[in-house]
Amino acid sequence: MAIRRRDFLRAAGAAAVTARLPRLARGADTTGIYDLERFGNARILHITDTHAQLNPVYFREPSVNIGIGEMAGRPPHLVGRAFLERFGIRPDSADAYAFTCFEFEKSAARFGKLGGFAHLKTLIDRLRNDVGEQHSLLLDGGDLWQGTGLANVVQGRGMVEIANLLGIEVMTGHWEFTYGEQVLRDNLERFKGEFLAQNVFLTEEAAFNDAQAFDKATGRVFKPSTIRELGGYRVAIIGQAFPYVPIAHPKRFTPDWTFGIREEELQKLVDGLRGNDKVDAVILLSHNGMDVDLKLASRVTGIDVILGGHTHDAVPQPVAVKNASGTTLVSNAGSNGKFLAVLDLQLAKGKVSDIRYHLLPVYSELLKPDPAMAELIGKVRAPHVADWSEKIATADRLLYRRGNFSGPMDELICSALRRELDTEIALSPGFRWGVTALAGQPLTFEDVLAETAISYPETYVQEMTGGQIKDVLEDICDNLFNPDPYHQQGGDMVRAGGLNYTCTPTAAIGSRISALTLDGGKPLEAQRRYKVAGWASVNAQQGAPVWDVVAKYLRSGRMPENRGSGVTLRGVEDNPGIAGQG
Repeated sequence: MAIRRRDFLRAAGAAAVTARLPRLARGADTTGIYDLERFGNARILHITDTHAQLNPVYFREPSVNIGIGEMAGRPPHLVGRAFLERFGIRPDSADAYAFTCFEFEKSAARFGKLGGFAHLKTLIDRLRNDVGEQHSLLLDGGDLWQGTGLANVVQGRGMVEIANLLGIEVMTGHWEFTYGEQVLRDNLERFKGEFLAQNVFLTEEAAFNDAQAFDKATGRVFKPSTIRELGGYRVAIIGQAFPYVPIAHPKRFTPDWTFGIREEELQKLVDGLRGNDKVDAVILLSHNGMDVDLKLASRVTGIDVILGGHTHDAVPQPVAVKNASGTTLVSNAGSNGKFLAVLDLQLAKGKVSDIRYHLLPVYSELLKPDPAMAELIGKVRAPHVADWSEKIATADRLLYRRGNFSGPMDELICSALRRELDTEIALSPGFRWGVTALAGQPLTFEDVLAETAISYPETYVQEMTGGQIKDVLEDICDNLFNPDPYHQQGGDMVRAGGLNYTCTPTAAIGSRISALTLDGGKPLEAQRRYKVAGWASVNAQQGAPVWDVVAKYLRSGRMPENRGSGVTLRGVEDNPGIAGQG
């Protein structure tokens, strides 16, 4: 639906409120939410985790994003009203809709979809023109090439064209690696910007066999950093790719490469840029996830700002982290093209003397789509859109994914797996990508692909004992709730269909999962074997692609019972990372 501009201006909250960080910019005012006061001598624009969502989308932010230990009650682990109160955002505002799950359905009808690359192009060009091309830089934090059926079928190639027209000058990666080395390198040959990843190295065997690398002396596979001149000053950008690619995804995609956080190598790189290259600012373009970045900022010195991604956290105000030599600001810029981060720097010789930061929601109703980008999107989509536009169902409720434990979209996928593959239990990965469908919205095959499109989509059926199932849940739960961020490898909890359990996130490893029962209430028996369906296995499988299984289920006229996540939480009753089950 259309909305009048003055409604947006009246409803816009304080998306960049910085009362606790007074050096940063204050929120949008009634002169226009995209009319930023010019500040400093360099402007860095940052997008991340767009997941190839070329057109505007609905995307509900989580109602469950629990922080444990030192992270409890701190950004990014705030949801709903707690988030609004922390950042001074009015509950009835457009920003409340963009940044939280608060009254999402009501606000979606009022404010419409967000994002879209044609709309992003318009906003990016405007903000760059405001300061001049010589003073600005556009960065992408990764997960640019994956997340839709289109991106998957063309293995990211169309997204390279889009990125070039958008003007991305530097990027790092995560899901980009899941197309394999050759496709990645082919795509990077077409990319007009620079791909940076300081933390990707050759394995010993690959180095011995003289495998391709940016620097064979160190074994670095990709260029680690670049120096750009902005406003007469030297700004270093370091790339930090997702550290756990061979663990979170099939190792066969990157057999010759090792990843990791590489804290020691990062410190040496920063020291060299500061000491030898005499840069005036150091920016880390990271795909670590925000909790990891917060710990990293406390241990690695000399980084001015971390522009983060991976965990899809839309945090309107950077977190200031003290370390041995000063302070590093840590940000995270959301997902699905919903946000554009604007980092304005006042640079001086050898230092950043002041900063302004805005995380701008990309309200598609307020931005005219760029004609050239709209034309390119149409061209890239044209060969496939007809085949994927068939209506196969209608959403009977709000369907979303994002949340620590489950969402209605994942419940639908689990129901499809159980029904079509005839199993008692289904397990579905806790991916954070995948958009939201409103109740009553037609669902197309393209919508199904937007929740499932990966390069290893094969389904499987296997027997597992109750004890093995519990062990899987415990292992993934520790990945999510380990109090040491360096032991968290991204993603949310595996979604379980046909299974209920109690989770105590604050408990010790191996003791977080209890009271496992089947749907009928019968306890899960440790020694009994159960038939389990799943998809996205790191081991090669031979089953039908998950999107075909889900589409078949929906075409039959079925929709799952609204049973909820099946998870009972304990020990976190007052945690501000919970606004309700989801």
